[in-house]
Amino acid sequence: MAGRDAVKESPMNADCPCRTVFEHLTSRWSLLVLVALGDGRLRFHALRDRVEGVSEKMLSQSLRTLVRDGMVSRHVEPTIPPRVSYELTPLGKEVSMPMRAISDWIGNRMTDIRAAQERFDAGRM
Repeated sequence: MAGRDAVKESPMNADCPCRTVFEHLTSRWSLLVLVALGDGRLRFHALRDRVEGVSEKMLSQSLRTLVRDGMVSRHVEPTIPPRVSYELTPLGKEVSMPMRAISDWIGNRMTDIRAAQERFDAGRM
């Protein structure tokens, strides 16, 4: 069975193959790549510049994994040198929306999060 007819699997189960995909999607760089590509197709270096702090090696590795998992498509233009760009697939668009919401939520709540961290660090929990 494939697609929506398949039995629902859960990353809560240690032996579930979906745990690997869960780990791919929630890795530090993959999550940021999915959010960045939510605005549309980007070339490799533009994506690297958008996701500050990621090395080319880690970006390349994350993109390769996301392409393999069907979240991102890779487009090669037949120019010299070839121009490569990346964009979300329909599956990637679907998963990037809640990730963007989480990213926005964190940005909006950083004051409260920092205050909680300071209270914890001061032993005032």
